[in-house]
Amino acid sequence: MNLPTKLTVSRIVIVVVMLLGLFTCDILYMAGILVMPMIGPINLAYFISFFLFVIASLTDMLDGKIARKYNLVTDMGKFLDPVADKLLVNLTLIYLALPHFGTNNAFIPLSCVIIMIGRDLIIDAFRLVASTKGSVVAANIFGKLKTVFQMVAIPMVLLNSWPFAYFDADWNNYLRICNIAIYIATAMSLISLIIYLKQNWHILLEKKEND
Repeated sequence: MNLPTKLTVSRIVIVVVMLLGLFTCDILYMAGILVMPMIGPINLAYFISFFLFVIASLTDMLDGKIARKYNLVTDMGKFLDPVADKLLVNLTLIYLALPHFGTNNAFIPLSCVIIMIGRDLIIDAFRLVASTKGSVVAANIFGKLKTVFQMVAIPMVLLNSWPFAYFDADWNNYLRICNIAIYIATAMSLISLIIYLKQNWHILLEKKEND
């Protein structure tokens, strides 16, 4: 296992450890066993999770650059890298959309999570069909913007909308700054999905004709 693959595997390990820790804290809080201290407006458990998420995100940037620079691209790496990316983002989105028993008020609307994960599933299905026909489903700018806003909004939610929490803490949770970033990411997801469908619908039609 080369270095890029080790970094990819470490990303999977980090997200598993992060989510297990958060769920454990929620259960202990609900049972009255644990009262998690606060760092300003931020729950300590979420504060630690923020750093774990950032570290995992950095490994995502590093593994690809190292693999390409030193010609360390492998089939295992090609398989594990998108899996690790989806686990990091989608599992964290799902967790932050669930009801919590901690002291963080920030959360991600479930409808946004469903749209973003649903979009990814549809695009992955298109890419799978395209690969069987020797076609490539190219990324578009809105898909990249979706990823950028996700990687900005998720840490903000983990930090309870910090640094904006000092003035938006009393706002309606659906209108807090971190959720506005999530809404933008959701909009980018929908726009990129429409573009993908418009540009690649012929792949499904060709598949149907060959059946």
